[in-house]
Amino acid sequence: MAEEIKKGLVLLDFWVSPFGQRCRIALAEKGLPYEYSEQELLGTKSELLLRSNPIHKKIPVLIHDGRPVNESLVILNYLEEAFPDAPPLLPADPYARAQARFWAAYSDKVYEVGSRLWKTKGEAQSQARAEMLQVLGNLDGELGEKPFFAGEKFGFVDLALVPFMPWLTPSFERYGGFSVAEVAPRLAAWADRCMERESVAKTLYPGEKVDEFITLLKKKYGIE
Repeated sequence: MAEEIKKGLVLLDFWVSPFGQRCRIALAEKGLPYEYSEQELLGTKSELLLRSNPIHKKIPVLIHDGRPVNESLVILNYLEEAFPDAPPLLPADPYARAQARFWAAYSDKVYEVGSRLWKTKGEAQSQARAEMLQVLGNLDGELGEKPFFAGEKFGFVDLALVPFMPWLTPSFERYGGFSVAEVAPRLAAWADRCMERESVAKTLYPGEKVDEFITLLKKKYGIE
């Protein structure tokens, strides 16, 4: 007998994942109901996750009427197309949409470079610090004096980037020896504005909880 296909949206996720948090914020902004399924990432992964994402075996995975969609930015774009009647996250203009997708993808560098800050020491860490300052400077420059990346309205780039902010402060700042408020003041003010949104405030954890999780990861992987 064939397995019954579950209708609706199911999000396979992990509580502190900034990539999963992107999806949670997007679903909240669009007003789309979904079932949340917390996954085990540090131990044995579930059969559902392995079956849904057999290539990378990672979260987040959005399952829509039994069909899995993988990778956070792919999921965000999918939500735009699959639910055209929901509030849009991308601007209407094709060029502006392309720019939003570029900067959303670029924001991944915050996590990629930041992870090297706490995983390395010496010259490698110094190089990661320099790269992080460049990344933050680029994001701060793109934001400029606008309230949000697309202008007056919270949108695609904002929800892609904001989940990384609790990783930056205090953890990445401490390991890298910098302050976001000093090196990217407009970005720091933008983060405070984003936290005023219900979708963001209800999704993100305090930076201290993220810091505890990074400490746990360091112990697990034997990183001094």
